[in-house]
Amino acid sequence: MDNFIVSARKYRPSTFNSVVGQEHITSTLKNAIKSGQVAQAFLFCGPRGVGKTTCARIFAKALNCDHLTADNEPCNECDSCKAYNNSASFNVYELDAASNNSVDDIRNLVEQVCIAPIGAKYKVYIIDEVHMLSSSAFNAFLKTLEEPPAYAKFILATTEKHKIIPTILSRCQVYDFKRIKDADIVKYLQYVAKNEGVVAEEEALHIVARKADGALRDALSIFDQLVSFTGNNITYQATIQNLNVLDVDNYFKMVDYLFDADSSKALLLFDEIISSGFDEQNFIAGLASHFRNLLMAKDSNTVQLLEVSDTVKERYEKQASNADKNLMLRALELANTCDFNYKASNNKRLSVEICLMQINANYVYLKNRPVAMVAPVRQSREGR
Repeated sequence: MDNFIVSARKYRPSTFNSVVGQEHITSTLKNAIKSGQVAQAFLFCGPRGVGKTTCARIFAKALNCDHLTADNEPCNECDSCKAYNNSASFNVYELDAASNNSVDDIRNLVEQVCIAPIGAKYKVYIIDEVHMLSSSAFNAFLKTLEEPPAYAKFILATTEKHKIIPTILSRCQVYDFKRIKDADIVKYLQYVAKNEGVVAEEEALHIVARKADGALRDALSIFDQLVSFTGNNITYQATIQNLNVLDVDNYFKMVDYLFDADSSKALLLFDEIISSGFDEQNFIAGLASHFRNLLMAKDSNTVQLLEVSDTVKERYEKQASNADKNLMLRALELANTCDFNYKASNNKRLSVEICLMQINANYVYLKNRPVAMVAPVRQSREGR
């Protein structure tokens, strides 16, 4: 049996251009290499799974590459690049601060800094999860970080920038990584699926991207999970079943029932959803998101903010066209308030049912309210 390699490792980018969704970071790093203005220390911060450690490794490899490409990418062919790719480089050190966070660990690193690089221009130190260092370790690291040898470069990575002490921040160039857009994640998953011979429906990949919440690594892990569950055919129905996601059809039906004179159908659908094992809060949070999407679809200028497939986007536009904007805004407010107060409620199901009945009552009131009479406009003397 062949050794299986998870997609997050197999498809980890090896060049700046292959990093997804962080062009503002990669272009700056390539320009720094091109101009020779490479700072002594960098801090890569942002949410998990967005490419912080990956960019640090590519940057470290590029700094010592003997034959950079015309686009300032590592060539992956010189001795330095090959040594790094084979985990045999003596000039790049990686330290996991989560498990090596004591003063002694930092002192060992500081002692290594005094040794010049072997057959390369720089010695690069990558410290992952740097916020896990103890206060004493941070203080032991300060002097070296402030005045390192010319050949020493430090790349620090963290998911919790606020835990880094100001004296460390002031000595680093800070790069903020952003959440990866759902559209970018879907596009990359389609690339992976094509390479792996997997047939994947676009709507299914949108569900994966939404579940990953901007983290490409999480999306690839979910992708592997779905391949194990479905074989090589990832369908929308199989995806929502495996990930325990409520089908968007339920929300479209719920809104149709709420914007109707009779609220009983909405309550019966809610009971059916709960009987299927879905959590009440997940439902009400999803309903709030649905109303938000309807409001975005109501305006042609904001419809581009919908991170869904084209088919689902058309459904949002169709349902939004038949609903009053003020009614949807009030429904969004009620659903969001219910979600906010959910944990404090003793009868959680009742609180959601009250929210649904209030949304329906707002519709009935808006539909049956008398139309105000508009007084005729009096003509001015000049207009007579």
